Amino acid sequence: MTAAAPVTAPEPSPAKPVPRAVGNPVYELPATDKLVALTLDDGPDPTHTPVVLGLLRKYGIRATFFLIGENAAEHPDLVREIAREGHHLANHTWTHPDLRHLSAAQVRDELERTSDVLQTAAGKPLTWFRAPGGDWSPVALKTCSELGMRPMGWSVDPRDWARPGTSLITERVLKAVQPGSIVLNHDGGGDRSQTIAALQTYLPVLIDDGYRFTAPR
Repeated sequence: MTAAAPVTAPEPSPAKPVPRAVGNPVYELPATDKLVALTLDDGPDPTHTPVVLGLLRKYGIRATFFLIGENAAEHPDLVREIAREGHHLANHTWTHPDLRHLSAAQVRDELERTSDVLQTAAGKPLTWFRAPGGDWSPVALKTCSELGMRPMGWSVDPRDWARPGTSLITERVLKAVQPGSIVLNHDGGGDRSQTIAALQTYLPVLIDDGYRFTAPR
């Protein structure tokens, strides 16, 4: 008598994003000790992101990378490397537009396309979204919640995107950081050598001062 062939369970369907309540962006962590979040925008960049990853690895820091979808689609191996290193992948739109001037359909397209690309690399739904320039709109916040993400802003902005000089970037971070801070830096969108040099300077200072880093879930 021939044994019956084993029944193979069907592959589970990908989890759909669970809509969250529409709320205001998170600007600080609910931390009473020296806990901060380091966030990096506008990557991935094939020149600067690997250097940033090396620094984070050196200091044992987990960060949140707010990636632009079209950059992620162009550099999928780099996106997978960010995820493998234990950092969080987060949505920063597909083309980095000012969402306040887009229709609801255009906003959804910007966020949804990016989430589709990043979730493939992360292997799980995304948790966070950040509007380019911190320019939020009711439509963007609503779409963010419908796609199962939370909006994250920042509390420390050294304006490194403007390349004001390594010393000024460093000074602005060290002067403003406090327990619960969300620090904004950029690893993409142009020459980020000043940002990298600033990270090399201020990260060990903060660590020596007792600060710990987290990538909020």
